[in-house]
Amino acid sequence: MQDITMHVNTLAERVHELCATQDRVLVGVVGAPASGKSTLAGELARRLNLQKVATVVVPMDGFHLDNAILEARGLYPRKGAPETFDAIGFINLVNRLKENVEVFAPAFDRARDLSVAAAICVPANCQVVIVEGNYLMFEEAPWEFLAPLWDLTARVDTPMPQLRSRLIQRWLSLNYSRAVATRRAESNDIPNAERVIAKALPCDIILGESD
Repeated sequence: MQDITMHVNTLAERVHELCATQDRVLVGVVGAPASGKSTLAGELARRLNLQKVATVVVPMDGFHLDNAILEARGLYPRKGAPETFDAIGFINLVNRLKENVEVFAPAFDRARDLSVAAAICVPANCQVVIVEGNYLMFEEAPWEFLAPLWDLTARVDTPMPQLRSRLIQRWLSLNYSRAVATRRAESNDIPNAERVIAKALPCDIILGESD
């Protein structure tokens, strides 16, 4: 993502302002698949930790339903769509993250294509929790219940042609042919991206790219 340093500067400044008045700050970084939100969340966390602000990133992807459940429900070809996540479990986790207690969260192992339980520890004294994912500010039930839980929201706004290129590249990087990579992206990933954009709720900060 171009302009990432500028984006990190913008978000870090806002986070420091919030930290001055509350014990824990919950930041939602949202965007379509391949928008660059995971990279941004990681860089923001690195910056804040260097500035002695204890920060942990919690990805929404840890709440993917298991492949066996998706297959039983006929949803495996749509993996990554809103209905292929444990949305209620994720909402419960975010509510728990608002408390100053130790919380364990799952992570997603992309190489093995599965979630790993309790892989992320958020200590009780953690000042900032950055949650990143596609559906944090999404106008569909039950995801819409997340909107009032964030202290700060930022949307990474990436043009669709760029998203399409990146989504195809994800499959190419797994050694699929271009034809197969394109078909996989166009049958699932790109419709998911379009759905994220079409049902987006307003965020505090919109972060675009220069091109």
